Amino acid sequence: MSANKIKLSVLDQSPIRKGATAAQAIQETVQLAKLTDTLGYTRFWVSEHHNMGIIAGSTPEVLLAHLAGETKNMRMGSGGIMMPNHSTLKVAENFRMLEALFPGRIDLGMGRAPGTDRITAAALNPSNQFSEQDFVEQLADLQSYFHDTYEPGTIQARIRAIPQVKTVPDMWLLSSSGQSGLFAAHFGMGFSFAHFINPNGGPENVKMYRDRFQPSDDLAEAKANVAIFVFCSEDPEKVRRHIAVMNHRFLQFEKGGPIVPLSYDDVKDVEYTPAEQERLRANNYRVIAGSPTELKLKLTWLANDYGVDEIMVVTITEDFEDRLESYRLLAQQFELV
Repeated sequence: MSANKIKLSVLDQSPIRKGATAAQAIQETVQLAKLTDTLGYTRFWVSEHHNMGIIAGSTPEVLLAHLAGETKNMRMGSGGIMMPNHSTLKVAENFRMLEALFPGRIDLGMGRAPGTDRITAAALNPSNQFSEQDFVEQLADLQSYFHDTYEPGTIQARIRAIPQVKTVPDMWLLSSSGQSGLFAAHFGMGFSFAHFINPNGGPENVKMYRDRFQPSDDLAEAKANVAIFVFCSEDPEKVRRHIAVMNHRFLQFEKGGPIVPLSYDDVKDVEYTPAEQERLRANNYRVIAGSPTELKLKLTWLANDYGVDEIMVVTITEDFEDRLESYRLLAQQFELV
């Protein structure tokens, strides 16, 4: 895969920078969507997380309605809707409404994880059993709601997802393991591998998805992409500082303690144990950071390794202007416009 054939897209979590507010984080997501829409990015996905002090994105179905109205070119979607938190019918109605408002531009990316801790997940959906079978049934029900294909005479056939519209959002399953890839293959959906969560086994899981893909009414051929943390800068010092902050943030998550916004000054003097240093080395594969020319080579290699033509870029920075500039530099390197 040559660099000029690689499509770039955005996965944004509305990260809350140190000293900023959640409201500011949401407005920064809006600004980023407007910018990347003009730069030639393919799609813009927003995430669903709950009860996390560093992420403001909790309701992608709400945020998407605003973002799609503020943009013109990109596909807009969820990355993703965490299905166990929701009624399948309500998800179908939310995304049929989005399709009615923005036909042909909506992606429904879905995940099996709750996007939060178990206690919060139970509060979101007290009947959540974290069952694989429940998830599979949700996917089947969702396709039936979108296509009005419940078997006549059944109770389900008496229920319609409103509004009734002719178009259907593109459906994707998001995962950091191969299991959802198998589900995506079975149901004929797109598959997005979260390399930024798990840097191991991704190419093999994407290949397994392609090998087992069964065409659906919505997708005739397998379609996959890969999502990874990225930071692009012409300043080597900014790159070094970015990696230091990301490394510490990864350890925060792994230890399960309080997750708070970080600055480089918070982490610059931290000394890590040998065990922590081993985790830092492993987590380095979740991030690609460097100069524009370095990023072009590394991201092209990543796309070739996965056998995909699209990379979902996740960028979190201390300074919002650095986040915008990173996306600008990538667009120039990959000649998106």
